[in-house]
Amino acid sequence: MTFQPIKTKKIYEEIMEQIRQMIAQGDLQPGDRLPSERELADTLGVSRTSVREALTALAALGIIEVRSGEGTFIRRSNDSATFESLGVLLAIERNPEVQLMEVRRILETEAAALAAKRATPEDLEKIAAALEVMKSADSIRDAVDADLRFHFTIAEATNNTVLLRIMNTVADLMHTTSRQNRENLYARSKDRVLAEHEAILEAIQNNNPDQAWAHMLEHINNIEAGITRP
Repeated sequence: MTFQPIKTKKIYEEIMEQIRQMIAQGDLQPGDRLPSERELADTLGVSRTSVREALTALAALGIIEVRSGEGTFIRRSNDSATFESLGVLLAIERNPEVQLMEVRRILETEAAALAAKRATPEDLEKIAAALEVMKSADSIRDAVDADLRFHFTIAEATNNTVLLRIMNTVADLMHTTSRQNRENLYARSKDRVLAEHEAILEAIQNNNPDQAWAHMLEHINNIEAGITRP
């Protein structure tokens, strides 16, 4: 397991690519445990924040799994071909953020409704924990990462693997293509964003799919208004 120092401005993307390549080459196998954030940061010559950002994105894609108290593990084979082909498509499309938001509106409203029907107590704990991290984050960047994790845990709670993979590929693309806009939105509207997340969580906890769907729709619509319009 040999990592190379990072020498690029897009640090977390380079970290992601190294891990993807190691999986593709067979150097990392499903079930393998990754080094700790500190070990990766020291080996790669980057900050722990960059490592954390890369791991958050990889978790959103379902490539790695973070197990509390155990570490970070390779979850499944790499879906980089799908991710990269979508990335190329978005690069040549006009208004890619608008199109991504339309897809998120379709997927995430239904995911929230399914989660309200199917979430286990463990699922609910994960969703609530992601929201608590978001609330207590030391920086806007960390809060946006926790936001991504919140939506990922809702997708997990659907117990629909196909939906999980599709939705989180879209979420990761959104994370990489509009991160600055999302950070600006959070800085402007922190209280509203947190209140929307609270409403979604409460509806899921109350096993109310209609409310979960409606609150997620409101949230996605407000995100779109905040990041895609002047």
